Amino acid sequence: MNEADEPKPLDAVLNALELERVDEDTFVGHSLPQLHGRVYGGQVLAQALLAAGRTVTDERLPHSVHGYFLRPGDLDEPITFAVERLRDGRSFSARRTHAIQFGKPILSMISSFQGQQQGLNHHEAMPHVPGPEALPSSVEMFNSLDHPVGKFFYRTGAFDMRHVDGALFTGPAAQTTDIQYLWMRARGEVPVGELLQRAMLAYACDQVMLEPIMRRHGLSWRTKGASVASLDHAMWWHRDVDVNDWLLYAQSSPSAQGGRGLGVAKVFTRGGDLVATIAQEGMLRVPQIPAE
Repeated sequence: MNEADEPKPLDAVLNALELERVDEDTFVGHSLPQLHGRVYGGQVLAQALLAAGRTVTDERLPHSVHGYFLRPGDLDEPITFAVERLRDGRSFSARRTHAIQFGKPILSMISSFQGQQQGLNHHEAMPHVPGPEALPSSVEMFNSLDHPVGKFFYRTGAFDMRHVDGALFTGPAAQTTDIQYLWMRARGEVPVGELLQRAMLAYACDQVMLEPIMRRHGLSWRTKGASVASLDHAMWWHRDVDVNDWLLYAQSSPSAQGGRGLGVAKVFTRGGDLVATIAQEGMLRVPQIPAE
């Protein structure tokens, strides 16, 4: 395959994040194709964040998000993003955003924004793990698979993912543990702009947040009959993000019970700076384990 024929999935994502502004607080977006037939949660999360960000001053950036995925989204129906301006204080701005289809919210999210300020500064150290160059690429793996699913993710996956202890795309990990480390980087160049960079991190992370739960219980994305869905999502940005460079996700799963599991990720730059902390609870049901 020559360079001209190479897929450009990042362009498709960036196009999907270009929202149409209807009025001061209302925006409309469209969805990317998906194999499972419903809107990808990371997409609607990133779109909702960008909609909220367009209602605050440029110098204020998102530092936290708390959202609930309420309904599966329809791929063919435009999504309306209705932003409510909760507060604009001297240091912080708060917004509530509903992503709406057919008159009902599919996502409800509160986000908080802050301008640059001086203050206390510390963060925990990055774990010592192999660098991304030494690890298998998800892009190369999907391209090597003689299967429609592999080809789909090769054409549409906007990020290269490199798991330290083996990916879960085609089968379970060799060892059961609730710890997972992976590197992730955009397949292409995301334009300069910290709001977009933070939104792209929100877009990307939803792909892997529940994997520590799967790893802990010997599951994979190919486990027959497994049902996986994001329920809620919390995210804190501590420092500026650049998804064009490799970011390390240090992940764990503190608990799983009752058909739900919690995934946590701390995201580091290659230089060791902690740029974000993420928590997501998801539904993860397996046929041989009865729901409580």
